Amino acid sequence: MSRSVLVAGAGPVGLSAALAAAASGLSPRVLEARGRDEERAGSRALFVHRATLRHLEAVRPGLGAAVAAAGLTWSTHRTLWAGSEVHRRSFPTGPAGSGLPPFTSLPQTVLEDLLRDACEASGIPVSWGDAVHRVTAGREGVRVRTASGAEHRGGHLIACDGPRSVVRAELGVAMAGVTTPADFVVLDVDEGTLPAEPERVFHYRHPALGRNVLLVPFRGGWRIDVQCRAGEDPDRVGAETSRRLSEVVPQLNGPRITWTSVYRFQQRVAESFTDPQERVLLAGEAAHLLPPFGARGMNSGIADAVAAARAVREDAVATYGHERRRAAEQNVAAAGSALHHLLAPRRRQRWAQRAAAAVAPWSPAAGRWLDAAPYGPRLRSVRY
Repeated sequence: MSRSVLVAGAGPVGLSAALAAAASGLSPRVLEARGRDEERAGSRALFVHRATLRHLEAVRPGLGAAVAAAGLTWSTHRTLWAGSEVHRRSFPTGPAGSGLPPFTSLPQTVLEDLLRDACEASGIPVSWGDAVHRVTAGREGVRVRTASGAEHRGGHLIACDGPRSVVRAELGVAMAGVTTPADFVVLDVDEGTLPAEPERVFHYRHPALGRNVLLVPFRGGWRIDVQCRAGEDPDRVGAETSRRLSEVVPQLNGPRITWTSVYRFQQRVAESFTDPQERVLLAGEAAHLLPPFGARGMNSGIADAVAAARAVREDAVATYGHERRRAAEQNVAAAGSALHHLLAPRRRQRWAQRAAAAVAPWSPAAGRWLDAAPYGPRLRSVRY
């Protein structure tokens, strides 16, 4: 078997795949469309679960700990309904037996920089600014031609080239699923003056905006997710949020918006995670598109990456395709249940949420439900 592995994409999933391949005794090369110094805006995927930190620690000792140290860990979750607290939960944030915290929160760019440094230290070559253009897979291996005309050959190709995957298109693999009929406005805010104990806060019907709002602290700032109502202009919602920023995040002194975007979330899974010759493996957003609730997207993508490298080493590509597609379907269902709760399209759902908020001061179970539902089933129920 050829030990050479091509990796399409140098985001968190692609770089993790390259590191996992190198740790498995393979010889990876990464092909990336973006330039090495091209600007990368926004915090994007910022929440890294302990399971992912363990993956990173396993493929490059010290990497998981470095990622954890670069991020922020908080100890309290709060959920409010129209400004009144319905649930508060505090928990220990110290390291487990592995020495890693339960999670860390940091901009995706910072994570990518740590992964880039790890790849460089491991001697993994990266071809920057040279997008994958053509893919040919056969019984003996895979051939990739890039936009520059360069040709690369390998035993396998791990495709981590994102939601508009060229590799997936070259294979003719379709994505099955739906697009959310609602918009979400996402803003990054610099940290201003952070409170002594940062908290993750979810608002049902935020008193300043009248909409569902999620506030997530990360190292260097805050993420604000604002749910638009059906038919609303997201640009207008973003402008209103900007104008009333001091009311949205009153815990900050002098906050400043550093990035704004609008998302319409998708729930889609590739119809196959491999090609018929079992030479190409799809991973991350090349294989599945998830709403962000529960932070399943990047975390499941890195799990894909590690599993893909192991599958190549063990000649178990078919098993990879079956197991990781099943995991993606579970994650889509879990994130979809969270999204359904937030959108609450049925009157009975809205009534149940209002009733839970009304009794939460006397019913801890009602408060726990309101706190947990926006994120979908817990990690132990859905494997990444």
